[in-house]
Formats: sequence, structure tokens, C-alpha cells
Amino acid sequence: MSVFTPNRRGLIKSGALLGTGLAMPTIFTAGSAAAYTNAPTGSGVTLGFNVPQSGPYADEGADELRAYELAVEHLNGGGDGGMMNTFSSKALSGNGILGNKVNYVTGDTQTKSDAARASAKSMIEKDGAVMITGGSSSGVAIAVQGLCQEAGVIFMAGLTHSNDTTGKDKKANGFRHFFNGYMSAAALAPVLEEMYGPDRNAYHLTADYTWGWTQQESIQAATEAKGWETVNNVLTPLATQDFSSYVAPVLNSGADILVLNHYGGNMINSLTSAVQFGLRDKQVNGKNFEIVVPLYSRLMAKGAGENVKGIFGSTNWHWSLTDAGSQAFVKSFGEKYGFPPSQAAHTVYCQTMLYADAAERAGTFNPCGIAEALEGFDFDGLGNGPTHYRADDHQCFKDVLVVKGKDNPTSDFDLLEVVQVTPRAQVEYAPDHPMFAGGALGKCNPGA
Repeated sequence: MSVFTPNRRGLIKSGALLGTGLAMPTIFTAGSAAAYTNAPTGSGVTLGFNVPQSGPYADEGADELRAYELAVEHLNGGGDGGMMNTFSSKALSGNGILGNKVNYVTGDTQTKSDAARASAKSMIEKDGAVMITGGSSSGVAIAVQGLCQEAGVIFMAGLTHSNDTTGKDKKANGFRHFFNGYMSAAALAPVLEEMYGPDRNAYHLTADYTWGWTQQESIQAATEAKGWETVNNVLTPLATQDFSSYVAPVLNSGADILVLNHYGGNMINSLTSAVQFGLRDKQVNGKNFEIVVPLYSRLMAKGAGENVKGIFGSTNWHWSLTDAGSQAFVKSFGEKYGFPPSQAAHTVYCQTMLYADAAERAGTFNPCGIAEALEGFDFDGLGNGPTHYRADDHQCFKDVLVVKGKDNPTSDFDLLEVVQVTPRAQVEYAPDHPMFAGGALGKCNPGA
């Protein structure tokens, strides 16, 4: 029998079985059951899904919304249950969350921080959302995470890859399942050295916002540690569609590698421009010119078409993984929508399930109870192997995939080949790593 002891939030929590992902429920004292933001008063609970339905990351947002709808269906007892059947925690039963039917509202972030904050604020204040999730831009995610901290609701980040999300901009009310720029670089750099050698000159084109900056910093540090030189790093506005003026100078720079720190429509357009300039057909410094895309997605690969063949990058998850959780999700998603899910769909489905599971284990929708249940949580069965939600910064740690564009794809969905599953230990880092320094997690805010 476990001994129950008070913790820093005035809650009482069992210390048993935390290492297995089967933690005992958090037990609340009478004093801790005080009002919190949007506490459900009826038989339903509302979640807010804030995704880019317009802008350069709209394709990712559309797939996120599909996954959110599937997660709600499963939580409410519909469909085949998906990854609820493989999740190591068995707190969810298909009876909503804590007996409340799950409802949801949606917002369009427009891939803009101001628009994202406005839609999240509306969902919290007008629709009574008890949790906000979504985003396909780190700038958006960081902005909404800050709003949720102020409002006293949990933010379950969607597709956000900047080191800053759980680094200098981390918040006690925010949690991230997706990997980050440091992890991409740690997984990718050894493969790049093996494929292209240590003596390389890299030219970077970088999206000019928090994700691009930290992704570029990470891949530069990791490749320079392997012997590469960085020739130049040029920042490109997120709204850029024609990258020809950025690609042209690469030809006379002495670089023999182009690193595209771009995502979504930006990556599709910049890669297309690079191919049109003939970079992939050139030899520089006696070496074949190569292009690298540090952060990949299947949706980007589809948009770029033939141009992705043989190009290396990293990804958080891929539908071809053979573990039981991944295949359960692929089956559920495919039967509902007719095609396999993207990594964006996977991470937001997982985040929704993790939130619901934490509420069940905590026995409350109080955001501080949810946070307590997620911090230090170890689980399996949601893809990517055993996963840890670190208490220090609310970052998940799991295996990372290195992929490349397939030379002979069999369909529009079979475009990326997993060339290495990088073990979690290789991509882990200390909470005070310099790339993640500068911010304090702070304390959970329950709101009202």
C-alpha cells in the first residue's frame, strides 16, 4: 500500500507505480477542490482545437483536425477505440472523461500568433473550453501557451518543434509530446556524416521565427561537431512563396550542402526552387551537391513530389511503424478518412488521449491536478516506444525517426522511408542545456 504525502501544489498524490505509466489517481483535499477555470457544470466537457485552417501550414492543420475528431469519437465510446486499446495506462474506458461526454470547438490560427491567441481566448471565455490544444507553428504554440498559462487552462501543444517551446518559453500549464530541433539534429547529424562525410560546407535557409532559429542553431551545432563548416545562414520571412532570390546566391557560395530549415508550404516552395536551379545536378568541391530537410512530414513530401527523392530529414512519427499503437491508430484513421495519418495527426491524437488519461488518473479537470498527473509520467503504446513526460520542462522523450524521400514510392502516401529509429537516449539532454536556458517553468495556474 502506498503512503500518500502532500506535494507542492497542495494536492495529495500516490507515489506508486509511476515508473510503469499506471500511476494511482491523484487525491484532492477539500481545500484543493476550489474553483478553477471552466470547471464543467453539466454532463459534458469542452475541448478547444486551435489549428491552422489557412496559411502556409493549413495542410497540417486539416490533418490535425481529423485526428482530434477521431480522438473525441474514441473517448466517447465510438469506433474501435484506436490507441486506447494499446495505451499502457488503462484509465480510459470510452465513457468520455470522468463520465462527461467530450465536446469540442475549433478555431483557425491562420498560422499567426495574434489570430491564434484571439481564437484560443474566445474558446476559453465564450465556449468554456477546459483545455486548448493544436498549432502547427512554434510561434503560434508559444503565444497560445502563454495565454493558457494566464487563463488557467492546460495547453497540450500540437505540432511545435522549436526548442523554445519547452525551453526559454516553457510554462507550467503547457505540455509537448512532439520532439524538437535539438532532437532532430542529434538523430540526423550522425547519419549525414555517414552518408556525406565530415568535410562539408553547408548553406542554411531558415524560416525567420522561433522554430527556424532554434532548428538552424541545433543542426549547425550538431553538423559542425561532425566536421562540417557553415558557409552562411540566411533568414527568410514565413510569408515567402518565391524562394528563387534566396536560392540563387547558393550557387556561388562554395557550399556543397543546402540545409532547408523550412516547414510546410515554405519547404515545398524552397525545395522546388532549389531543384529548378539545378542544385541537385551539380558538383561542388569535388562532391555531389546535396540538400537536407531537418524536419520532414509526409504532407510536405507529397507537396514536393519527385523533388524529395533521396533527401534526408527527421520526423516525429511515421505511419509505416509496426508497433501495435501506431498500427492501431493507422487502422482507425485510415478506415475513417481513407488514407494514413501524418505526424501532425499522430501527435495531437496522443496529446488528447494523454490529457484525458491524466484527468481520469487525477480525478479532476483542475489544471493543476492534470499537470501533476502528467509530470514524470512514463507510458507506452502510443507509438515511438517507451515515452517519458519530463517534469522539469514538460517535454516528452521518445525515439526519433531519420527518414529520406523514397526513390520508388508505391503511392502518394508511401513517400518517406524510415532509415533509422534513433533511440531515445541519443536525443535526450539536461534540463539546463544552453539551448534551452533562459526561462523558468513557474507554477501551475488553476485560474478562477
